[in-house]
Amino acid sequence: MIPRLTVITIGVDDLERSLKFYRDGLGFPTEGIVGQEFEHGAVAFFDLEGGLRLAIFERKNLALDANVKQTQPNPAEFTLGHNVSSKEEVDRVMEEAEKAGAVITVPARDTFWGGYAGCFQDPDGHVWEVVWNPAWNSEA
Repeated sequence: MIPRLTVITIGVDDLERSLKFYRDGLGFPTEGIVGQEFEHGAVAFFDLEGGLRLAIFERKNLALDANVKQTQPNPAEFTLGHNVSSKEEVDRVMEEAEKAGAVITVPARDTFWGGYAGCFQDPDGHVWEVVWNPAWNSEA
């Protein structure tokens, strides 16, 4: 298997609400909800840099599609990392996320490892970490 990801699909409770958060609140480009003509098929894709896509799919449909039991969501299962090029950009992105309706779980602050980061949760509880790492040359 080639070590790459092409799509990250996250389960959401309310597809419209999540679409508005990512599209209108964070400005992620999308064609909106597609697949509504299929039972259990409605999904929205967001084009990210580097050819990666973020998909939002209702949790119940994601469980059905993957043939797994739907359990209670656990926000500590994984985080989505958004690396930026400066401390100021961390602050800007965190403010943008909060204005979009995110819950700030960790305000932006200096980290023990020499970086600068903050965390927020999207409307479905998924944790995003916004990070400036001085050891990485991140392009925003």
